Amino acid sequence: MNVQVDMLDDWLAQHDGVITRAQAGACGVSADAVDRLLRAGTWTKVHRGVYFVADRPFSTDARIRAAVWGAGTSAILSGEAAVFWHRVTTEVPQVIEVTTPRNGRSRAEGCRIRRRDVHGKDIVTRRGLEVTSLELSVLESAIGKSHIMDRALQRHTNLEKLRQSHARNPGRTGAQQAARLLKVAESGARSEGERLLLSELRARSVLGWVANYRWSGYELDIAFVAEMVAIEIDGWAFHTDHDVFQRDRTRQNALSQSWTVLRYTWLDLTERMEQVIAEIIATVNRIRCSQPR
Repeated sequence: MNVQVDMLDDWLAQHDGVITRAQAGACGVSADAVDRLLRAGTWTKVHRGVYFVADRPFSTDARIRAAVWGAGTSAILSGEAAVFWHRVTTEVPQVIEVTTPRNGRSRAEGCRIRRRDVHGKDIVTRRGLEVTSLELSVLESAIGKSHIMDRALQRHTNLEKLRQSHARNPGRTGAQQAARLLKVAESGARSEGERLLLSELRARSVLGWVANYRWSGYELDIAFVAEMVAIEIDGWAFHTDHDVFQRDRTRQNALSQSWTVLRYTWLDLTERMEQVIAEIIATVNRIRCSQPR
């Protein structure tokens, strides 16, 4: 049994087929041997000093790992790519964000460099790669993509851990937006979502609606009474237990016998408000046009 070959094969299997020159040396592969592997096409150069074994697909994980290692020894994965690495989402990141120390030396190869200092508790190792903690990764990626925080809170973390990470890293880019998002998450976002939508309806001079309209024992979040269009705002999924879920469905079944019901989430209202407003106006106008004059 060739111990050197076994060590190298194990390394490549555990690290997505990516290896640096220094790591190859630790596996017993000399600099000359690395050069021969490159000339033979067995390995390919991805970034300076970072190589990939050409006998397997160049996966997303391999691309991320190579970019971080290519940015220097002090680089850590951050942003949406870090959320992907933590397996919170399966959305393949378009941009690989890498964080390096404010005063460190780094190079940008295949990634976007962010220079700042991260609290030590928010630097972790996952599958052999240094990455911002799950909580800091979520906080920084959820700005403009609040579904990331909602998904993380459903299965991976809790509000207290997010608050602690937020407090450990003050003054970072997006910290104020993250603080507001945490406050919204604490409330469940339902009332905040309603305020957002009401504000947008007023700003666009959309008329004919009533907020918190009572009908047959139910309170509708927003109602176009004449057209019988009910708009219901959902809170964040992580707040919803079985009883609430069942109660909401019973409520909707009762309403839908008489009303046209449109349901929107916090994600809809923060990331696709234009489509929401367009759908509301189109629905109300369609019913108005069909009503007898």
